[in-house]
Amino acid sequence: MTSENFFSSVKEEARKNYIAIFEQDWPAWLAGIFLAVLALLIFLWDTPWGIAGGYRNWGDWFLYGVGVNSQKPFLPWQHPMSMSNFGIFAGALMSALMSRQFKIRRAPSLEYAKGIMGGVLMGCGAAFAGGCNVGGFYTATGMLSMGGIAMMMGLGAGAWIGLRYLLWEMENISMKPLVLKKKSAPFLGVNWDKVQPYIGAGLFIAVVVAFYLYSSIDKSTLGGILFFGFLIGLVMHRSRFCFVRAFRCPFMTGEADMVKVVAMSLMIYGMGSAVIKWAWIKDPMVGVYHPFFLGSLGGGLIFGVGMILAGGCASSTLWRIGEGHVKLVMTLMGFSLANALTQKFIAVYNLSEKIGKGVFMPDLFSWGMTIPLFIIFFLVWVFVAIWNEESEKFVIF
Repeated sequence: MTSENFFSSVKEEARKNYIAIFEQDWPAWLAGIFLAVLALLIFLWDTPWGIAGGYRNWGDWFLYGVGVNSQKPFLPWQHPMSMSNFGIFAGALMSALMSRQFKIRRAPSLEYAKGIMGGVLMGCGAAFAGGCNVGGFYTATGMLSMGGIAMMMGLGAGAWIGLRYLLWEMENISMKPLVLKKKSAPFLGVNWDKVQPYIGAGLFIAVVVAFYLYSSIDKSTLGGILFFGFLIGLVMHRSRFCFVRAFRCPFMTGEADMVKVVAMSLMIYGMGSAVIKWAWIKDPMVGVYHPFFLGSLGGGLIFGVGMILAGGCASSTLWRIGEGHVKLVMTLMGFSLANALTQKFIAVYNLSEKIGKGVFMPDLFSWGMTIPLFIIFFLVWVFVAIWNEESEKFVIF
């Protein structure tokens, strides 16, 4: 084989792999596996994965800036959850750029209002539940915290209420369709579609450099969290992974696909966490602080309504902003401020002791019973979702 043929083969193989990675959607089941593995890596690297704490850090900075809070918060680039959030956004942005899918995506005025209100409700709900759909449900359940199961119930109830509102809105409120502008001419003579992948590659290099810079100042933990978040953002964007669909679709269309994916992902996450905790690689009570039962259930219900109004949860808000959704920027601002203010309200009135405490599943059921019960619970969720898909028993649209 001549060198010319060799390089042609390499180029063609690289082109095929580029298309497979950045131009074709990844299957949701693969994303569910990747997400569980990355969540376990974050747990082993430092602390369980969460998102709401990063939002609250940003909200605390606003409250500090306007004089509501007197205590200076952690700098965002020194706050673990804030760094994870930056990573998710960067990963999604890189993915959108590499796939030439980034663009500013506007929405009708009512959608902006719903985005803000949805963010406010999610921020309030996350404060009461001790976390968002990630920290309060996905990670809480993966850490074998009963609060995760309670929030799951609340999210389902909230999604049902939110969909009832959307149904009413469709029947009673007319909305002017958004007039899309014609595709503009190349800016400064540059074809944006051709430039996007190069900017995306530059962003990837910047994240890798950031990791090594953090390592050089003995902050490798923060650099690692940024990079893991970056991978999560990439996975979520390429697969269009959205927790909201697991709670919305069974009531809206009956579709059970995302229920299967989330349940599978949680079983992997939970079993991995069980090995880590049972072997005392990590303290078993790490990540078990969610206010079971009232806080997690009530917070989940409020959060569930909010995520339906916003059209995204805490995690999908970040990756959708990464591909240019303006509505979700409104959601992020509402979430951050509401979460910071609600957390302050809970602390001032000492409500944390009244809405519940962290309950560890093995303390309730024993290690021997927790694992089979955990698996059975999520298999039942899947089978009920499949039955509903066929019977449409719970479909309200």
